[in-house]
Amino acid sequence: MGILEAKEPKGPLADKWTKHKNEINLVNPANKRNIDIIVVGTGLAGGSAAATLAELGYNVKTFCYQDSPRRAHSIAAQGGINAAKNYQGDGDSVYRLFYDTVKGGDYRSRESNVYRLAEVSGNIIDQCVAQGVPFAREYGGLLDNRSFGGVLVSRTFYAKGQTGQQLLLGAYSAMNRQINRGKITPYNRHEMMDLVLVDGKARGIIARNLVTGEIEKHSAHAVVIASGGYGNVFFLSTNAMGSNVTASWKIHKKGAFFANPCFTQIHPTCIPVSGDHQSKLTLMSESLRNDGRIWVPKKKEDAEAIRTGKLKPTELKEEDRDYYLERRYPAFGNLVPRDVASRAAKERCDAGYGVNKTGEAVYLDFSAAFMRYGKEAANTQHLENPTDEKIRELGVAVVEAKYGNLFQMYEKIVDQNPYKTPMMIYPAVHYTMGGIWVDYNLETTIPGCFATGEANFSDHGANRLGASALMQGLADGYFVLPYTIGNYLADDIRTGPISTESPEFIEAEQKVRSEMEKLVNNKGTKTVDHFHKRLGKIMWDKVGMSRNAPDLEKAISEIKALREEFWREVRVPGTMNEMNAELEKAGRVADFLELGELFAKDALHRNESCGGHFREEYQTDEGEALRDDENFMYVAAWEYTGNPADAILHKEDLNYENIEVKTRSYK
Repeated sequence: MGILEAKEPKGPLADKWTKHKNEINLVNPANKRNIDIIVVGTGLAGGSAAATLAELGYNVKTFCYQDSPRRAHSIAAQGGINAAKNYQGDGDSVYRLFYDTVKGGDYRSRESNVYRLAEVSGNIIDQCVAQGVPFAREYGGLLDNRSFGGVLVSRTFYAKGQTGQQLLLGAYSAMNRQINRGKITPYNRHEMMDLVLVDGKARGIIARNLVTGEIEKHSAHAVVIASGGYGNVFFLSTNAMGSNVTASWKIHKKGAFFANPCFTQIHPTCIPVSGDHQSKLTLMSESLRNDGRIWVPKKKEDAEAIRTGKLKPTELKEEDRDYYLERRYPAFGNLVPRDVASRAAKERCDAGYGVNKTGEAVYLDFSAAFMRYGKEAANTQHLENPTDEKIRELGVAVVEAKYGNLFQMYEKIVDQNPYKTPMMIYPAVHYTMGGIWVDYNLETTIPGCFATGEANFSDHGANRLGASALMQGLADGYFVLPYTIGNYLADDIRTGPISTESPEFIEAEQKVRSEMEKLVNNKGTKTVDHFHKRLGKIMWDKVGMSRNAPDLEKAISEIKALREEFWREVRVPGTMNEMNAELEKAGRVADFLELGELFAKDALHRNESCGGHFREEYQTDEGEALRDDENFMYVAAWEYTGNPADAILHKEDLNYENIEVKTRSYK
């Protein structure tokens, strides 16, 4: 076991980033022209980093498995992006955003990184407005804000329910300007297969052209991993079907420590599972909890009648509804953090109050919002004695303007009109707070290899507050990495081009080729999805929303056995040297089968409950998470040694000098 340090600057928290920027090494513009950087992943973190680095003068190569950076999963983020602008005048500040983020993460994130995130958050909004991102505006012309879970202010900037898409188009347009200048060379439909180390430094990658099947060698002076999270280890998640852990896992196997893999977010506001045929789940934005009230029937017989279709939710009287979040957490109500809301929904459904056929759904009801907004609209339009029907009609129009595309999406998937009957929601795997360990400069334990956005672990602790993913991705890409990577590259101004014909590149290419040959030549009898679904079931049942030691021990042995069966029994049709989607999936699932075991091992070692990691043995009398600050106030960073079971634990102690650590309460 080792001790890790973040290499952060000394001094007062509020001065650290400014002091660091003043002291780090710089690369002059003429020398930047001679330095190459590879960026793997072109979502918000990778796209913003690539555009900014190219604008600075570096030669950038971008890699994404999609046909265009526009297709990155960042596009699916709906609700908004946090920033401490205090446009509402409701008491927000950089410190409050920092405090809410650390508290929201249940005191398991690094103070210095989170403060820097809050500090640069306002710059993100200015940058994106300048790019033309169409944020919503309020009456006075200022950008509008709404609230998200875990905070008592309105700091979330949004563009209807399409915020991720609009921000991604901003980053993509900035990328396109650099592609047009020749400063970015895009490699779309390419997947990173391995990291190449030369003299212990990251000097390039092996990639597969997903259209032709060709294996390619690409060199650079530094490599940035911005490939997102690993939620698809559960098979069913809100992630895009192609989202995977491969880039992160390959660098982990080359020496990058993997931190807190068990810190995974279950999002409370998703469309429920409808059956075994499903291949993914759909997120309904957390922003809906601003105006939707969450409830289940108070009586089990009413819940049973609703499940069997004998009773409609709209027929249930107000006094027969249990608005359980408002009941349990009066201070925050429906806007408690995601982990708290998710566990509360599971508790009600496990107790027999679920409202869909499977018994795993609760209601998200907008009827009160329709009437509230309708009365406001009637007043502003000076309508005298409007009928309830007219008030409701006006209110529906207001809600449609705020969330219309989300309501439309729900109706298309569920075939129910959410303006007429409450939405049904249930928790689902969403975001991963764990990821590659990085220091204050966002550098991994491999020199020259950096990780940004959801691919790293650094900012969210054990639970991410809503609207902070977009904030971290763009902060890392636009305002942090471009400074810190220069500090590393200042030593490379005389290095010259990196050859791809060195023994290290040739050996890495041969290794990738032999692994892929092993997959296509494996004459098993079962599909890749067969194994992925079985892995997902083990993960959800034993390593999901709540965990316990016996189940985790079973999960570890079951995943190991499943991995061995995969390599014996998987069948991958087709060949290596062609477009082969099944081969792509097989490589990704092979990595998930290793990550899954480390994930369960990490959850088993952490004998406490915190944020999204809920161990049934460690809870209060009221069923809330029970932390153990004395023994577990650290980042668990795992070193690969050839087998997930034998991973070595390294600890980074978390020291809170600027906030009081206390039991997280939203009551």
